Amino acid sequence: MKSTEFDLYKELKRFFGFSQFKGLQEDVVKSIISGHNTFVIMPTGGGKSLCYQLPALVLEGTAIVVSPLIALMKNQVDAIRSLSTEHGIAHVLNSSLTKTEVNQVKQDIKNGVTKLLYVAPESLTKEEYVTFLQGEKLSFVAIDEAHCISEWGHDFRPEYRNLRNIIKQLGDIPIIGLTATATPKVQEDILKNLEIPNANVFKASFNRPNLFYEIRPKTKNVESDIIRFIKQREGKSGVIYCLSRKKVEEIANVLQVNGISAVPYHAGLDAKTRAKHQDMFLMEEVDVVVATIAFGMGIDKPDVRYVIHHDIPKSLESYYQETGRAGRDGGEGYCLAYYSYKDIEKLEKFMAGKPIAEQEIGFALLQEVVGYAETSMSRRKFLLHYFGEEFDEVNGEGADMDDNVRNPKSKIEAQDSVKKVIEVVRDTKQIYKTKEVVNTLLGKLNALIKVNKTDNQVYFGCGKEHDDKYWMALIRQMLVAGLLKKDIETYGVLKSTEAGLEYLEKPYSFLMTEDHVYSISDSEQDLGVSKSASVVDEVLIGILKDLRKKVAKKSSVPPFVVFQDPSLEEMGLKYPITLEEMANIIGVSDGKAKKYGKEFVEVIKKYVEENDIIRPDDLVVKSTGANSALKLYIIQSVDRKLSLDDIAKAKGLDMDGLLKEMEQIVYSGTKLNIDYWLEEVLDEDSQEEIYDYFMESETDNIKVAMAEFEGDYDTDELRLMRIQFMSKEAN
Repeated sequence: MKSTEFDLYKELKRFFGFSQFKGLQEDVVKSIISGHNTFVIMPTGGGKSLCYQLPALVLEGTAIVVSPLIALMKNQVDAIRSLSTEHGIAHVLNSSLTKTEVNQVKQDIKNGVTKLLYVAPESLTKEEYVTFLQGEKLSFVAIDEAHCISEWGHDFRPEYRNLRNIIKQLGDIPIIGLTATATPKVQEDILKNLEIPNANVFKASFNRPNLFYEIRPKTKNVESDIIRFIKQREGKSGVIYCLSRKKVEEIANVLQVNGISAVPYHAGLDAKTRAKHQDMFLMEEVDVVVATIAFGMGIDKPDVRYVIHHDIPKSLESYYQETGRAGRDGGEGYCLAYYSYKDIEKLEKFMAGKPIAEQEIGFALLQEVVGYAETSMSRRKFLLHYFGEEFDEVNGEGADMDDNVRNPKSKIEAQDSVKKVIEVVRDTKQIYKTKEVVNTLLGKLNALIKVNKTDNQVYFGCGKEHDDKYWMALIRQMLVAGLLKKDIETYGVLKSTEAGLEYLEKPYSFLMTEDHVYSISDSEQDLGVSKSASVVDEVLIGILKDLRKKVAKKSSVPPFVVFQDPSLEEMGLKYPITLEEMANIIGVSDGKAKKYGKEFVEVIKKYVEENDIIRPDDLVVKSTGANSALKLYIIQSVDRKLSLDDIAKAKGLDMDGLLKEMEQIVYSGTKLNIDYWLEEVLDEDSQEEIYDYFMESETDNIKVAMAEFEGDYDTDELRLMRIQFMSKEAN
């Protein structure tokens, strides 16, 4: 069939129901139908699959589509079958098929019924399949997710490297490479490996103007921050990415416990569960999927409203591809990532055992991620530059859609510094990566600098007036501005561009924004967060202390039996106004909330209304009770009157550790009857004496009790009696 426009539009309407092509689709389709080798770089949601599906449907013969994921193939085959009355129009050929099914596939290809045959790269290496396909009419081979060929791609698969040799065995047929993410380095690698240097290359814009990009520092409050973020978008679909299966399970658990409908998804779950969770998300039975990168390849849900990265990804390609799952319908898409340099160090450690070449690639990709996370320039401009695309950060589409542009940092004049960088790159003969260029500016020696005798040069140490962070930030901004470039052949080596050398001749103003610093220790960050966002309401705490005295007097117990000070402080921070919220306050269980909480909740509610207080959104993050199995074991063992020594031993605890757990249990409102054990360690009179002391005392502090008894009892004996006292009087 000739690729006349009339025909193409007619076929597009007939098969897909569209009357118009999208973006570059028409040009790509024409290139494939004309029999040219074709390379398509089109971001997620750009309509990539139609580019090869339509030509396959109109050309004679069968098109082979190489795809890395069985789930992805299955989705696409189902979609094609729904367009035709012929069930055999599309098939999968992989290890999941029975012999009968394989024979059916072969029969349909022979009879000219099958237009698209989806295969995994491993299937193509099977001799019986290659021999069979050699005798059939093939229209072309399409390689989806072509970045898997490149070691510089974020999802490198060694079996993809051998595809060219296999395709040669099938005859002289056109090759179509398709990817949703590729840097100039990866593009070159794909074309070289597939041996199609003269392919028609089609590259769509990588700009997704409807996506908003934000990076937040990763503090210990990250879970409550995520919960608040999701609760502000109730009923909207979102994906949360974590790097480990363990973290996926933890976060999914925390969300569920806090009333958010979420499911986990990772390769450790069986196929049935994974499919079920994926369907629940697609069918909107749950709002959130917490996943490793195993999730999302080929997930075609157009209305994902946010993508959260709990852990920063290993490369900007991964980040781009994963954030690209938000807002595919052109509507709202919020991309939030949490960043701490500690996570980068962790990823670097994981690479330690890998081959040197692989490590170098991994480190280079990670440094790009650090650059993106820490930069204060337009994130969109930074990201698009990484993919080899220019972006006008003033008038470009979506120019104001990131945190840096919305909250710009002050800029400083860096003209002299820019000149220094270009001179050092030029005078060191353009052989250094960023790290060595920065070390040269700072006058810091390392092996490479010593070997090249750079430390003997006059410019060695010419940039000591600034620190390494300043120079790294400046070099990143010079790369984006086009004054420097990274060499494609020896990726990471800095070279001056024409514009850079011209800058030395005619310098002009260069305003640099200083990068964010995310190297504060976790504890400092947490203090910072709690100081700004969590000021305890002293007035309310005063009111609650008076109420506590009143309630204690009525119940004839000391005030600390009702609620301890840390519990009151948290009430003065979180303002619980229901018994359910009260049960989430530190040291308050359901039982304790029911026993003492009613009056406190009423007082707090009245106080909040009278003073127009806006309560924090993330009232309380309920714990998943990761420790609850241990606590349950202790409660059950005490019920069975097991020796405390044996309980501690069974769980690998010392006595101090066991007593701490028991204290937490009783202070949270659960009874523990340890009379049987106290009879072993203290006589009746001693028990009575200590019990009476706690009943009369203003405090339950053990040091104060030790002083009172002047060493008559040891710490463990007093702690055991305090556990018994709290259990009987407070719970």
